[in-house]
Amino acid sequence: MKLQQILSYVRKAVDDYNMIEEGDRIAIGISGGKDSLTLLYALNSLKRFYPKKFEIYAVTVDLGFKNLDLDSVSELCKKLDVPYKIIKTDIAQIVFDERKENNPCSLCAKMRKGALNYEIKELGCNKVAYAHHKDDVVETMMMSLVYEGRFHTFNPVTYLNRMDVTIIRPLIYINEADIKGFINRYDIPVVKSPCPADKHTKREYIKQLVNEINHDAPGVRGRMFTAIKQSDIGSWALGDVFSPE
Repeated sequence: MKLQQILSYVRKAVDDYNMIEEGDRIAIGISGGKDSLTLLYALNSLKRFYPKKFEIYAVTVDLGFKNLDLDSVSELCKKLDVPYKIIKTDIAQIVFDERKENNPCSLCAKMRKGALNYEIKELGCNKVAYAHHKDDVVETMMMSLVYEGRFHTFNPVTYLNRMDVTIIRPLIYINEADIKGFINRYDIPVVKSPCPADKHTKREYIKQLVNEINHDAPGVRGRMFTAIKQSDIGSWALGDVFSPE
Protein backbone atom coordinates (compact mmCIF):
# COMPACT_ATOMS: atom_id res chain seq x y z
CA MET A 1 0.00 0.00 0.00
CA LYS A 2 1.24 3.48 -0.90
CA LEU A 3 1.65 6.26 1.64
CA GLN A 4 -1.15 8.22 -0.06
CA GLN A 5 -3.56 5.33 0.56
CA ILE A 6 -2.47 5.03 4.19
CA LEU A 7 -3.05 8.76 4.60
CA SER A 8 -6.51 8.50 3.06
CA TYR A 9 -7.63 5.91 5.63
CA VAL A 10 -5.94 7.76 8.50
CA ARG A 11 -7.53 11.08 7.60
CA LYS A 12 -10.98 9.47 7.39
CA ALA A 13 -10.56 7.92 10.84
CA VAL A 14 -9.27 11.21 12.25
CA ASP A 15 -12.19 13.15 10.74
CA ASP A 16 -14.87 10.58 11.61
CA TYR A 17 -13.96 10.62 15.30
CA ASN A 18 -12.56 14.16 15.66
CA MET A 19 -9.24 12.75 16.80
CA ILE A 20 -7.21 15.90 16.20
CA GLU A 21 -7.92 19.49 17.21
CA GLU A 22 -6.06 22.73 16.59
CA GLY A 23 -2.91 22.98 18.70
CA ASP A 24 -2.78 19.34 19.80
CA ARG A 25 0.55 17.97 21.00
CA ILE A 26 0.44 14.27 20.19
CA ALA A 27 2.84 11.64 21.50
CA ILE A 28 3.13 8.54 19.32
CA GLY A 29 3.85 5.33 21.17
CA ILE A 30 6.70 3.73 19.21
CA SER A 31 7.59 0.08 19.77
CA GLY A 32 9.71 -0.11 16.63
CA GLY A 33 7.29 -2.59 15.07
CA LYS A 34 5.55 -2.23 11.72
CA ASP A 35 2.34 -0.72 13.14
CA SER A 36 3.88 2.08 15.18
CA LEU A 37 6.32 3.03 12.41
CA THR A 38 3.45 3.21 9.92
CA LEU A 39 1.59 5.48 12.34
CA LEU A 40 4.70 7.67 12.67
CA TYR A 41 4.94 8.06 8.89
CA ALA A 42 1.22 8.72 8.57
CA LEU A 43 0.88 11.41 11.24
CA ASN A 44 4.12 13.07 10.20
CA SER A 45 2.79 13.33 6.63
CA LEU A 46 -0.72 14.33 7.73
CA LYS A 47 0.46 17.30 9.79
CA ARG A 48 1.94 18.92 6.69
CA PHE A 49 -1.45 19.58 5.11
CA TYR A 50 -4.13 18.92 7.74
CA PRO A 51 -6.20 22.09 8.32
CA LYS A 52 -5.83 21.81 12.11
CA LYS A 53 -2.22 22.37 13.10
CA PHE A 54 -0.68 19.88 15.53
CA GLU A 55 2.72 18.66 16.74
CA ILE A 56 3.98 15.10 17.14
CA TYR A 57 6.58 13.48 19.38
CA ALA A 58 7.82 9.90 19.15
CA VAL A 59 8.17 8.07 22.48
CA THR A 60 9.44 4.56 23.19
CA VAL A 61 9.14 2.80 26.53
CA ASP A 62 12.28 0.64 26.78
CA LEU A 63 11.19 -2.34 28.88
CA GLY A 64 14.77 -3.19 29.78
CA PHE A 65 15.45 -6.16 27.50
CA LYS A 66 19.18 -6.19 26.82
CA ASN A 67 18.83 -7.11 23.12
CA LEU A 68 16.64 -4.17 22.07
CA ASP A 69 18.32 -2.04 19.40
CA LEU A 70 16.54 1.26 18.71
CA ASP A 71 19.22 2.84 16.53
CA SER A 72 17.15 2.42 13.36
CA VAL A 73 14.17 4.13 15.03
CA SER A 74 16.37 7.02 16.16
CA GLU A 75 17.72 7.42 12.63
CA LEU A 76 14.22 7.33 11.15
CA CYS A 77 12.99 10.03 13.53
CA LYS A 78 15.98 12.20 12.61
CA LYS A 79 15.17 11.67 8.93
CA LEU A 80 11.54 12.66 9.49
CA ASP A 81 12.56 15.53 11.83
CA VAL A 82 10.39 14.17 14.65
CA PRO A 83 11.57 14.60 18.28
CA TYR A 84 12.25 11.19 19.82
CA LYS A 85 12.44 10.18 23.48
CA ILE A 86 13.39 6.77 24.90
CA ILE A 87 12.11 6.03 28.41
CA LYS A 88 14.36 3.57 30.25
CA THR A 89 12.55 1.19 32.63
CA ASP A 90 13.03 -2.09 34.50
CA ILE A 91 9.63 -3.47 33.51
CA ALA A 92 11.05 -6.66 31.95
CA GLN A 93 12.99 -7.50 35.11
CA ILE A 94 9.94 -6.89 37.32
CA VAL A 95 7.52 -8.88 35.16
CA PHE A 96 9.72 -11.82 34.16
CA ASP A 97 12.45 -12.10 36.81
CA GLU A 98 10.90 -10.80 40.03
CA ARG A 99 7.19 -11.50 39.59
CA LYS A 100 7.62 -14.44 37.18
CA GLU A 101 4.17 -13.75 35.75
CA ASN A 102 2.40 -16.66 34.03
CA ASN A 103 0.40 -14.11 32.05
CA PRO A 104 2.93 -11.28 31.70
CA CYS A 105 1.09 -9.21 29.08
CA SER A 106 -1.48 -7.65 31.41
CA LEU A 107 0.99 -6.36 34.02
CA CYS A 108 3.51 -5.34 31.37
CA ALA A 109 0.86 -3.33 29.48
CA LYS A 110 -0.24 -1.51 32.65
CA MET A 111 3.32 -0.60 33.63
CA ARG A 112 4.24 0.39 30.08
CA LYS A 113 1.20 2.65 29.75
CA GLY A 114 1.94 4.19 33.14
CA ALA A 115 5.49 5.07 32.10
CA LEU A 116 4.27 6.40 28.75
CA ASN A 117 1.52 8.54 30.27
CA TYR A 118 3.97 10.07 32.76
CA GLU A 119 6.36 11.02 29.94
CA ILE A 120 3.48 12.42 27.88
CA LYS A 121 2.68 14.89 30.63
CA GLU A 122 6.36 15.82 30.95
CA LEU A 123 6.41 16.63 27.22
CA GLY A 124 3.28 18.75 27.55
CA CYS A 125 1.28 16.47 25.27
CA ASN A 126 -2.49 16.30 25.59
CA LYS A 127 -2.92 13.23 23.37
CA VAL A 128 -1.22 9.91 22.68
CA ALA A 129 -1.62 7.96 19.45
CA TYR A 130 -1.68 4.16 19.57
CA ALA A 131 -1.04 2.06 16.46
CA HIS A 132 -4.00 -0.33 16.74
CA HIS A 133 -5.25 -1.29 13.27
CA LYS A 134 -8.46 -2.83 11.95
CA ASP A 135 -7.39 -6.40 12.74
CA ASP A 136 -6.60 -5.37 16.33
CA VAL A 137 -10.13 -4.00 16.68
CA VAL A 138 -11.70 -7.29 15.61
CA GLU A 139 -9.28 -9.49 17.55
CA THR A 140 -9.81 -7.50 20.76
CA MET A 141 -13.57 -7.94 20.34
CA MET A 142 -13.08 -11.71 19.87
CA MET A 143 -10.82 -11.89 22.94
CA SER A 144 -13.48 -10.16 24.99
CA LEU A 145 -16.16 -12.49 23.64
CA VAL A 146 -14.16 -15.70 24.18
CA TYR A 147 -12.48 -14.91 27.50
CA GLU A 148 -14.88 -12.42 29.14
CA GLY A 149 -18.27 -13.29 27.66
CA ARG A 150 -19.05 -9.79 26.43
CA PHE A 151 -19.16 -7.90 23.12
CA HIS A 152 -16.53 -5.22 23.61
CA THR A 153 -13.38 -3.67 22.15
CA PHE A 154 -11.31 -0.50 22.64
CA ASN A 155 -12.64 2.86 21.42
CA PRO A 156 -11.31 5.00 18.55
CA VAL A 157 -10.95 7.83 21.08
CA THR A 158 -10.61 7.43 24.86
CA TYR A 159 -10.28 10.22 27.40
CA LEU A 160 -8.29 9.31 30.54
CA ASN A 161 -9.81 11.52 33.21
CA ARG A 162 -7.13 10.89 35.86
CA MET A 163 -4.29 11.75 33.48
CA ASP A 164 -6.16 14.40 31.47
CA VAL A 165 -4.86 12.66 28.33
CA THR A 166 -6.80 11.50 25.27
CA ILE A 167 -5.90 8.28 23.44
CA ILE A 168 -6.46 8.25 19.68
CA ARG A 169 -6.15 5.33 17.26
CA PRO A 170 -5.75 6.68 13.69
CA LEU A 171 -5.03 3.29 12.04
CA ILE A 172 -8.39 1.66 12.84
CA TYR A 173 -9.49 1.61 9.18
CA ILE A 174 -6.33 -0.10 7.91
CA ASN A 175 -5.83 -3.85 7.53
CA GLU A 176 -2.70 -5.40 9.02
CA ALA A 177 -1.87 -6.89 5.61
CA ASP A 178 -1.83 -3.40 4.10
CA ILE A 179 0.52 -2.18 6.83
CA LYS A 180 2.87 -5.05 6.01
CA GLY A 181 2.66 -4.05 2.35
CA PHE A 182 3.45 -0.42 3.20
CA ILE A 183 6.50 -1.39 5.29
CA ASN A 184 7.81 -3.66 2.53
CA ARG A 185 7.12 -1.16 -0.25
CA TYR A 186 9.15 1.59 1.42
CA ASP A 187 11.75 -0.76 2.95
CA ILE A 188 11.22 0.61 6.46
CA PRO A 189 13.47 -1.09 9.04
CA VAL A 190 11.43 -2.81 11.75
CA VAL A 191 12.71 -3.63 15.24
CA LYS A 192 11.96 -7.21 16.26
CA SER A 193 10.30 -7.56 19.64
CA PRO A 194 12.73 -9.02 22.21
CA CYS A 195 9.89 -10.12 24.52
CA PRO A 196 9.97 -13.89 25.22
CA ALA A 197 6.15 -13.93 25.26
CA ASP A 198 5.91 -12.54 21.72
CA LYS A 199 3.78 -14.82 19.48
CA HIS A 200 2.86 -16.99 22.50
CA THR A 201 -0.15 -15.10 23.86
CA LYS A 202 -3.92 -15.36 23.98
CA ARG A 203 -4.03 -12.58 21.40
CA GLU A 204 -1.92 -14.64 19.00
CA TYR A 205 -4.32 -17.58 19.46
CA ILE A 206 -7.30 -15.32 18.68
CA LYS A 207 -5.48 -13.87 15.66
CA GLN A 208 -5.05 -17.36 14.22
CA LEU A 209 -8.67 -18.21 15.05
CA VAL A 210 -10.00 -15.14 13.22
CA ASN A 211 -7.74 -15.95 10.24
CA GLU A 212 -9.17 -19.47 10.08
CA ILE A 213 -12.75 -18.22 10.26
CA ASN A 214 -12.02 -15.60 7.60
CA HIS A 215 -10.51 -18.30 5.39
CA ASP A 216 -13.62 -20.47 5.68
CA ALA A 217 -16.01 -17.52 5.39
CA PRO A 218 -14.21 -14.87 3.29
CA GLY A 219 -14.98 -11.32 4.33
CA VAL A 220 -16.03 -12.17 7.88
CA ARG A 221 -13.36 -9.93 9.37
CA GLY A 222 -14.84 -6.95 7.54
CA ARG A 223 -18.35 -7.90 8.63
CA MET A 224 -17.19 -8.16 12.25
CA PHE A 225 -15.70 -4.68 11.95
CA THR A 226 -18.97 -3.34 10.54
CA ALA A 227 -20.86 -4.95 13.44
CA ILE A 228 -18.59 -3.12 15.88
CA LYS A 229 -19.13 0.21 14.11
CA GLN A 230 -22.88 -0.26 14.19
CA SER A 231 -22.93 -1.33 17.83
CA ASP A 232 -23.36 0.79 20.95
CA ILE A 233 -19.79 0.12 22.15
CA GLY A 234 -18.34 3.36 23.50
CA SER A 235 -17.75 5.97 20.81
CA TRP A 236 -17.75 3.64 17.80
CA ALA A 237 -21.22 4.61 16.60
CA LEU A 238 -20.20 8.27 16.38
CA GLY A 239 -18.29 7.76 13.13
CA ASP A 240 -19.64 7.15 9.63
CA VAL A 241 -20.38 3.53 8.81
CA PHE A 242 -17.25 2.68 6.85
CA SER A 243 -15.65 -0.75 6.60
CA PRO A 244 -12.68 -0.92 4.20
CA GLU A 245 -11.99 -4.39 2.86
